[in-house]
Amino acid sequence: MSKVICDMSMSLDGYVAGPHQSMDNPFGEGVGDRLHQWMFEEAEQHARVIEGITAAGAFIMGRNMFGPGRGAWDLDWKGWWGDEPPYHAPVFVLTHHPREPLTMKGGTSYTFVTDGIESALAQARAAAGDRDVAVAGGAETVNRYLAAGLIDELRLHVAPLTLGRGERLLHGVGERALEPVGAPWGTGLVTHLAYRVV
Repeated sequence: MSKVICDMSMSLDGYVAGPHQSMDNPFGEGVGDRLHQWMFEEAEQHARVIEGITAAGAFIMGRNMFGPGRGAWDLDWKGWWGDEPPYHAPVFVLTHHPREPLTMKGGTSYTFVTDGIESALAQARAAAGDRDVAVAGGAETVNRYLAAGLIDELRLHVAPLTLGRGERLLHGVGERALEPVGAPWGTGLVTHLAYRVV
């Protein structure tokens, strides 16, 4: 049976992005690529993990993960990833502002969902078929799905650094029991942890 999964890179103190995210600082001020350094500098060592992150049949993300805007859409903006995003599957973007769907190269399509997290999940499940649905981020989106009890498996990729401020994962999700799945493992740049949300 398909699951709802979530993979997030985060700091030791629980942040997945720094403060003041913008076009110049997509991960927030002072963060750069430090939380995701393992994906680029040690891609071979973590190939199995990276494959798992991109293997879902559909993805859900918040508007901030799609782009830096907050109000009416800049219709020229088609996401942080250019013409061929890495998803290669349907992506459902949570937003308060309607927008027509976008079809990109490589099989990625964006559908903009204005009627809440349950609707986005229902659409993503239908699109994914028997494959998993991934809640891709950011922190607020993941926290909303966790608080609603809609994530089955949480996979954390913990970078050995502290940020001290920014967008915190697991904030306001209420009491949740997490059951470890497999043994933690990693390198000097990251420790991988996986939990079943019970």
